[in-house]
Amino acid sequence: MTRTIGVGVIGMGWMGEVHSRSYNQIMQRFPDSPLEPKLVICCDDVEARAQAAQVRFGFERHTTDWEKVINHPAVEVVNIATPNNLHLEIASQAAKAGKHIFCEKPVGRNPRETAEIESVAREAGVMTCVGYNYRWAPLVQYGRKLIQEGVLGKLTHYRGRFFAGYASNPRAVLSWRFQNEMAGLGVLGDLMSHVIDMAHLIAGPVKRVVGTHETFVRERPLATPGEGTHFTVSAAGPTSKVTNEDYVGVLAHFANGVRGSLEACRIITGPQCQMAFEVNGTRGALRWDFEKMNELSLFVEEGKRGQQGYTNILSGPEHPFHAQFNPAPATGLGYDDLKVIETYQFLKSIADGRLGEASFSAALATANVQAAILRSWETGAWENVQ
Repeated sequence: MTRTIGVGVIGMGWMGEVHSRSYNQIMQRFPDSPLEPKLVICCDDVEARAQAAQVRFGFERHTTDWEKVINHPAVEVVNIATPNNLHLEIASQAAKAGKHIFCEKPVGRNPRETAEIESVAREAGVMTCVGYNYRWAPLVQYGRKLIQEGVLGKLTHYRGRFFAGYASNPRAVLSWRFQNEMAGLGVLGDLMSHVIDMAHLIAGPVKRVVGTHETFVRERPLATPGEGTHFTVSAAGPTSKVTNEDYVGVLAHFANGVRGSLEACRIITGPQCQMAFEVNGTRGALRWDFEKMNELSLFVEEGKRGQQGYTNILSGPEHPFHAQFNPAPATGLGYDDLKVIETYQFLKSIADGRLGEASFSAALATANVQAAILRSWETGAWENVQ
């Protein structure tokens, strides 16, 4: 029997829109889902944007007061897609009200806030999910399965990166993501959270790190409140200081002996959205890049000398989740499809009554690595992950 579950979305910028579309797609893509989401109320501090979102996505009502979302009796899921500075207060109140919580990464502005949010939600016994959507790509899930089956042998090396050039233009506006007060960490929180989560998924827990960081563009044009995204460019106008980091580089030792590197940058020229990893083992290797998310490169040691090389595997219905979207091999999925899969996994955890893999516990594991990286910036030395 299908049960309807009420959803309230807080923050109707780009990510709030993506989440709202995802809930609307669940019953189409996963018709066997035991829960059918219903969009009850949306919230944004810009009323025109909240009102437009209500009409566009089919919410029953809208508001500019996020507390009304939490207190609405028909809302069982609170979906947080606001700037990071609001996450702690909203998530804490939602947990104490007994609401299940989906929160975009990074859950907190810093590791301390993430730990506090995870603790409050765990003590409240609510189901949680964090927006680590790249892990749900069909070929990432398939690559993970190959590793678990021993196809690559014992893992030895891992290299993960997220190179997104959205801020390579120095006239890209000073959105909240560039401000420590609102975002907290820069790319260590924003992009590196995906890199660390993927490393945990593919290669296992990180044990020790040493890192470096840099802010390459130190001033940007002021953004217009309620307009545009962090991709917006302004040709003129006053500027203000960037107060968090553009680049992070990390050397990592994994608990299982794997050695590797992790990188993230938002001002790099060339890559547009290169969320990617390469992993090597004693018998083979894998590599995946979101810019070509429907392709996976696999190397296995078998074969004659001179005839070895990577095989390019194309996403198809044989791979996890692909058939939910189309029955054709090499007919690729996109970014929004990963968010639909992610949302389905969250609803499934609610139906099962137990936390899914991408819960706030996964966010806490990522935050613990980030905390060690922050310490290494201060000490200039290797730091253990607590």
